[in-house]
Amino acid sequence: MSDIAKIDKNFAQQHVEINGDDKTYLLPHKDIDLYGGHYDYELGQFQRMDAKTAKEVSYGVEVLSSTTAGMRARFKTDSKKFGIIAHYKNLSQMSHMPRTGSSGFVLLEETDEGYKFVYTFRPDANDNSGFSGQFKLKGGMRSYVLFFPLYNEYITDVSIIVDKDCTVTNGNKYKFDLPIVYYGSSITQGGCCSRPDNCYQAYISKWHNVDYVNLGFSGGARAEDKMIEYLATLPSKVFVIDYDHNAPNVEHLKNTHYKLYSAYRTAHPDTPIIIMTEPDFDTDPDALNRLKMIKKTYTKAKKTGDNNVYFIDGRKLFGKNDRGNCTIDGCHPNDLGFYRMALEFDKTIKNLLK
Repeated sequence: MSDIAKIDKNFAQQHVEINGDDKTYLLPHKDIDLYGGHYDYELGQFQRMDAKTAKEVSYGVEVLSSTTAGMRARFKTDSKKFGIIAHYKNLSQMSHMPRTGSSGFVLLEETDEGYKFVYTFRPDANDNSGFSGQFKLKGGMRSYVLFFPLYNEYITDVSIIVDKDCTVTNGNKYKFDLPIVYYGSSITQGGCCSRPDNCYQAYISKWHNVDYVNLGFSGGARAEDKMIEYLATLPSKVFVIDYDHNAPNVEHLKNTHYKLYSAYRTAHPDTPIIIMTEPDFDTDPDALNRLKMIKKTYTKAKKTGDNNVYFIDGRKLFGKNDRGNCTIDGCHPNDLGFYRMALEFDKTIKNLLK
């Protein structure tokens, strides 16, 4: 028998199973909103950018496009329990990043006072192809958001488990129709915070109720022509250029950075564009030269009359005190580093989101 879900996606979007006292929803589902990516029915996995385009960019982008950094499920339920079942082809295990961040799912409750942490669903070291977990909820109709892992590749299916007799409906809507789109390196992707909702983009999302798309690719963000072409097709509330780290040298930045800015500005003349430089200025001997090169894009843009472009100096992102405590390896931010990045980044973006 053929898989009807591959022929008619509406079948897959309504897949619910009742088993004992549990009701299980297979994502994506029409009653649960998915943000920051999509499900590729041909590949049978979640993707945060078009798979065909990713393959044309580079092998690294092809693989990392299947990681779910920035993906979220938003919903409301009065269930008194919540669980997940996730399956994937590989478990992401890195020596310098907790599995709770690289491979875990985090559930938050949305309240009038802001987001409240509920639970982290995390795999064990031997959960090589998938894992499950369950946690008790307070009950009563509440709004939730489930953050997907930052680095786990090839997640083939995710199901959520609730009470059999509960109600599940679509979640709250974000403030704006368009997301913030971030393009950058491993730091952009979220390496190496301890929870998916602790990267700086997630903080901005939670503080301002704004959607976002995370197009950070560890080691793979080099502003290739195909990637520039793809990025220019993405409408956004704000577009952020932050691939400093992955450019192999200053000459590469010279050849690609303004090209990326110009292509996006041509396609989206009214969208604010934020240009950032790397935060780990203390440990990169070439950081100043990179900053000067990137600053030229900003200066040139301003001279051409663009008053909707903004520059964030990476030297400010970690603050002044205890800067050495902001990374796990001299490069990748830990939770403190990402929080400080969010605070500094917010000084610019909060005015663009009014």
